[in-house]
Order: sequence, then C-alpha cells, then structure tokens
Amino acid sequence: MSQTSQQYDAVISQCRDLFSNKMKDYGSAWRILRLPSLTDQIFIKAQRIRGLQTLSESKVDEGQESEFIGIINYSIMALIQLDKGVVEQPDLTLEESLEQYDHHVAVTKQLMMDKNHDYGEAWRDMRVSSLTDLILQKLLRVKQIEDNEGATLVSEGIDANYQDMINYAVFAMIHLSKAQIS
Repeated sequence: MSQTSQQYDAVISQCRDLFSNKMKDYGSAWRILRLPSLTDQIFIKAQRIRGLQTLSESKVDEGQESEFIGIINYSIMALIQLDKGVVEQPDLTLEESLEQYDHHVAVTKQLMMDKNHDYGEAWRDMRVSSLTDLILQKLLRVKQIEDNEGATLVSEGIDANYQDMINYAVFAMIHLSKAQIS
C-alpha cells in the first residue's frame, strides 16, 4: 500500500499545483458557488470522460486526465464549501485555500487508505470506465440528496460522496499514468 500512497500523492500534487495556479489567476471566486453548481461542474466533467471513453473521435484536444483533475479539484472545493459555507464575495487567500485543500485531501486520503486496507486494493483490477461510472453514480446520489435538501434516511452524507469521487478519480489517474508508461 505504500506504492498506492506515493501514487496518490503524485496525482494530488498535480491537482494541487493547478488549483494553486488558478487561485493565483482568479482568487477564490469559486467561493460563491453553491453546492449544486459544484456538483453540476463535476457532472459535466464526468459526462465528458464517459463520452471520451465511448466516442471514436474528440473535437476538443483535452483527454480524460484533465477532466479527472477537474473532478478532484471541484470535489475538494465542494468539501470546503460544506465546511465553510457559501459566501457572497471571495474571502480566502491563496494560503488559506491551500490549507483547506490540504486538510480535505488528508482526510480523504486516510479514508482511501482505510478502505484500501479492508478491500485489498480491489480498485487496481477495475477499469477506468468502471471508475467513471461509479463517479457518475455518486453524482446522481449527491443530486438526489441536494434535491431532498440534504435529508437522508440511511445513506452517508454528501461529504462522503465527494470523498469517494476524489478517490475514484485518483485511482483513474493512476491507471491512466500506468497506461502511458506501458
């Protein structure tokens, strides 16, 4: 599992660098986004990935990797919004945003390590297309919970679904990076 931890950190480092650079360009303008808006952004990215996996040609020269990075970063933004609430004006500095980012990554990575222990790294035998489908399923669940105004009877909360989406997207990125090396 130490290999998984290192691979996870490498993917997150790439995502964090992009998040940091976008924060430098745009500030924390994303802080005004309500959760359904973030969920919809993630949904668009997951749908595009599914399209890339099923279509024979693409008209936009960006692959699955950039979309998985988007899923990871938007999911982390959603976790921050769950914690801090939505604001009317950008309110976080780069340093504060990165501190929040790192906190949510640490919690989410620990969840992954715990599940990996219990499931025996079953994700390594999964296809990227299956991971994409699981992300889409989680998104549909989140949308339903949002439509129910956050109420659930027996289900885990929205935060757990965002964490799972992050972990599935990281797994997909690990698979895609191995495919490029082979």
